[in-house]
Parts: sequence; C-alpha cells; structure tokens
Amino acid sequence: MNTYRITTLFLDIGGVLLTNGWDRTARRLASEQFHLDFDEMNERHHLIFDVYEMGKITLNEYLDQLIFDPNINFSKDDFKSFMFQQSQPYYDTIDFFKELKRKYSLKVVAVNNEGRELNEFRIKKFHLDELFDGFVSSSYVKMRKPDIDIFRLACDISKCLPQQALLVDDRDMFVEVAKTIGINGIHYEGLSSIKEKMSLMEFDVNNENTTA
Repeated sequence: MNTYRITTLFLDIGGVLLTNGWDRTARRLASEQFHLDFDEMNERHHLIFDVYEMGKITLNEYLDQLIFDPNINFSKDDFKSFMFQQSQPYYDTIDFFKELKRKYSLKVVAVNNEGRELNEFRIKKFHLDELFDGFVSSSYVKMRKPDIDIFRLACDISKCLPQQALLVDDRDMFVEVAKTIGINGIHYEGLSSIKEKMSLMEFDVNNENTTA
C-alpha cells in the first residue's frame, strides 16, 4: 500500500484535456480534404511520426516526408492550418483539474507525446499554461511514452518521489508502465469516471487550500 500522499499530477493532454492532435481520424479527414491517398499517407505517417514526436525533425520536415511532392496543389501552410483546426478542448475536464490543483495546491505537469509545433499551438490556443506548471513533452525531452525514462524525468523535474505522483492517461499501457516505478496511475475513461476514481485517492491534505 502506498503510504505517501499525492502532491503532483502528471496529465496526458490528447484524449484527456483535448482531442488528439493528429490521429487516424484527423488524417483521414485530411486525405479527403486535400485529395490524398489515405493508405499511402498513413503508411508513411507510421514510418516517420515517432521521429517528429521526439523533436528530431520539424513539422515542415515531417510534411515533406509525408505527402509533399511537385504535383500537389496546396501549400504546407494550408495543410498545417487544417491540422491545427482538428484540436478541440474538453473544457469541463480542464476545469476539473484546475479546481483539483487549487484545492490541494498540487503541482501539475504534462507528460505527453506531441510534436513541437502541434504542442505549442495547443498550449497557446487552449491556455494550458494556466493549468500546467511544466511540460515534459516528448518533443522537448527527446523521448516518448512508453519509455520509462520519461516518467523518471518527470519525477526529477517535479522534485517528487514516484509514490507522490499520480499519472492520468487515456492509454492504459502508459499507466501500467508508470506504475512499475511506483507512480500511482489512473486510466482516463471520461470525466465522470475520473471524478469517481479521484475521490479514492489520498492527496496531501496538509496542502489543502481552503480559501475561496
């Protein structure tokens, strides 16, 4: 049994606070919008996207390898604008975690897989810096979940023991990996479910903020 109280939240972004930044559904919509062969584009995506998410190539370089050739009749800027427009917020969930942070004076850190340009657009567009104290994002730290070292790094940056941290992620596998080093974990399956699961967690009540 964990005898430590939780002081720090590690939150995923896509699938928890926002829609996914560039998932299969968005790619299919893009193939229809720009008249591209979805199967070919999707195969190329799977070959190169991890490199983009780890910050080793730019979004322009990713798009060069994904779809761009001399025969296209649209610009990269058009395509990037479409990509960015696919992101939508789950404001009720964002507000819930903001209130949880306020109530218990929690540190809140993003631990997410996202390419730099998409990540920075989403942070700015949806004011995620109002919730997060820091971002352990794959494109910043050059590693991505489920690499266990990203969770170790998140603990180091947050100055907390693994047992004092709670990861909320919509990928159950990532939660299970984090648990192997002692991090508490909850698989995110919707706001009502997370509220129920959070009610069973033991936060550091000594840090509870009782002011309005």
